[in-house]
Amino acid sequence: MGLELSSPYLILRGYLYIMKNKIWEIFLFIGPSLLLLLVFTVLPVITSLFLSITDFNAYSFLDWSKTKIIWFQNFIDVLHDDLFWKAVLNTFYAFILAYPLTIFFSLLFAFLLNREETYFKNFFRLLIYLPSVTSTIAIAVVWSWILNPKYGLLNWFLGLFGLPPQEWLSDTRWAMFVVVSLVVWKAIGPNMLLFIAGLQGIPEELYESAEIDGANRWQQFWYITLPGLRPVLLFVSVMLGIGYLQLFEEPYMLTGGGPLNSTLSIVLYLYQKGFRAFEFGYASSVALILFVMIFGLTYIQMKMRVFQD
Repeated sequence: MGLELSSPYLILRGYLYIMKNKIWEIFLFIGPSLLLLLVFTVLPVITSLFLSITDFNAYSFLDWSKTKIIWFQNFIDVLHDDLFWKAVLNTFYAFILAYPLTIFFSLLFAFLLNREETYFKNFFRLLIYLPSVTSTIAIAVVWSWILNPKYGLLNWFLGLFGLPPQEWLSDTRWAMFVVVSLVVWKAIGPNMLLFIAGLQGIPEELYESAEIDGANRWQQFWYITLPGLRPVLLFVSVMLGIGYLQLFEEPYMLTGGGPLNSTLSIVLYLYQKGFRAFEFGYASSVALILFVMIFGLTYIQMKMRVFQD
């Protein structure tokens, strides 16, 4: 008894035949992307995992035989390093400050620029989005001039009200706030656009029905807007968490981690150990610990999202 034409067996054979004849075309299209992913992502991760259990340093480049596998000694040294914990506290302090401010201002501007009665919406969207596509180096140089204690515009403005000038970048009271301000300012634009897209995906009929039922603006926001923005809020929250735990460019360019390590972040600490002290094995262990932190934070955010559902 022969097999029917629509049997799973013939379907599978036909699929395998197509794949066999198209396999080179498939690799021709995805091959370059796979090669780049392998060279610039997979291999560095594997190398970093290996280096984290070794004492690889600058001398190892000349003689690889001097490199020894020390297993978990790097991780023990990192966890006993007070400067590392100082960087951890600074990073989470910046995260706690920047995270809610970024979401609040992104939502605020999204609401304002999504209203039909708002004039020049596209212009203001571009204006707010522009810092995120501008070089951090250029922005940091401009901010350094603005915050200069002697001839900066900010101190000049404060002087108009009789306020004394401040050492914005060399005072431990203000340095982290300056870094956080720059981080938030840069992050508002892209997240605002995501929230605008989310707002435009909520059906207007829901708001019209709510108005007919007598719901006020706050009730509409709480029971319609927030549930409708939940997928966008999850994405923004996860990406902000990943980004803020990898804080590097802003403190590196503005303060270099100072004053007195008050703006030293985990990634900046990693950079100093790896590319200034040339302790690559030690720096790789810091990178692995940071990965565990990011994974843990992301996992918590995802679990909270499940509980909300």
